[in-house]
Amino acid sequence: MDRDGESTPRVVRSFVEAIPTPALACDPETHAIRAANAPATALLGQDRGTLTLMGFTDLGEADETVDGEPVGAVLDDAADREGVTDFEWETGGKRGRRRLSVSLHATTIADERWLIVGLADVTDRVTAEEDLRSQLRVVDAVASTVPAALFQCSADGTLARWNDRLAADAGRGGDALSGTDLTALFDDETRDSVADALRRVYRDREPADCEATLLTRAGKRVPYRLALGPIVDDDEVVGAIGVGEDRTEASLREERLAVLTRVLRHNFRNDLNVVTGFAERAVEAVDDPELASELERVVNTAEQLLRMGETSRRVERLLADDPSPRSIDLADAVTEALLSLPPELREGADVEVDVPEGITVSAIGYLAEAIAELVDNAIRHSEADRPRVEITAAELPSESWASLVVADDGPGIPPAERSVLTGEETPLDHASGLGLWYVNWIVTAGGGSFDIGSASAGGTRIEIELRTPSDE
Repeated sequence: MDRDGESTPRVVRSFVEAIPTPALACDPETHAIRAANAPATALLGQDRGTLTLMGFTDLGEADETVDGEPVGAVLDDAADREGVTDFEWETGGKRGRRRLSVSLHATTIADERWLIVGLADVTDRVTAEEDLRSQLRVVDAVASTVPAALFQCSADGTLARWNDRLAADAGRGGDALSGTDLTALFDDETRDSVADALRRVYRDREPADCEATLLTRAGKRVPYRLALGPIVDDDEVVGAIGVGEDRTEASLREERLAVLTRVLRHNFRNDLNVVTGFAERAVEAVDDPELASELERVVNTAEQLLRMGETSRRVERLLADDPSPRSIDLADAVTEALLSLPPELREGADVEVDVPEGITVSAIGYLAEAIAELVDNAIRHSEADRPRVEITAAELPSESWASLVVADDGPGIPPAERSVLTGEETPLDHASGLGLWYVNWIVTAGGGSFDIGSASAGGTRIEIELRTPSDE
């Protein structure tokens, strides 16, 4: 056959056309395209006549493969060897820039040597890989800046990816962690708890957490907290993502704080009771009115400190419980609050209640204690012979909130106390007690708000706004 002629053996064209995927037949010496099947013309956006007037290298955007090898040299090498030569190449044309996967195979057809070229459009795959690499770069950047250990486990529970913090916590180089079973990082006593957490993630497809002891390569035991979650693909758990936190400092701080709290609580209460007892006896024993007045101030101050100690215990219990909001009848909460007050305090004041039945609010279970704290403060700080306190409630026009107001005729709350709500406290000008903090924490924990104003009678008006539960 005359390769410079216009004719190409029918058997070669028939061979190429019988291939179901895009294919070309090229002259192995000149690289000219001599035959093209229909899938190839569709892929390249050129008709057969145009393609058979082109050289193969005319199809590309560049003279080099994606790997940087000259395309012509790759074609020459493929023509001289047996087997298949593969490469990827950027092409242009009417369909725009595309990435092609090219397979070259030299073969003999009708006693002539031909270079059969298989083509496949891999643009979408390349784009998806680039998007994935971009996403992984973002994930790696986030993981490198997060102060916690982040890691990914494969389907068998071995480490697949991790950030530097995990490697540092474990005292191991990055390569040493590759393929390591997550449970192998922890000591024998707590390894089972990690395994149980992983089983919950893989079996139940739910997040799980646990406390364990990380065992570093140097043998150091590190208290550790793990939070794990499933990675689901096509309704199948294919791995787990995890966050780890070194609890060494927190554990030491909590232990020391617990010891300090126990010692202070015991000594604080006992010693103040001693002070109060002696001061009360001294008041009865002295005849000097001025000295008796000063001793009464000692008694009052000691009692206030004792109440602060009691409030601190309630705050500690609140923080430890971390309760969730629930539906509470407001009238029942007010009744419970008043019944919890010391009898002598309640009987020495006029407390008027106007709280309609049927108002239900969303709040944590400590709401009655918050109301009792407000009423207790209103009575104790009043300068009147018989303090007067009003408790009123109403559903607000929005129909999704209710208001509870505690108003008194006392001297009002000093600005330093009101700063509890504004965050304007300073070391030199701060609230004297925990009462308002306690009330504020209870109210906000239930999603409500807390505001201090002036009552019409000249005292203090404290309004608590609470959400009303949805009917849904």
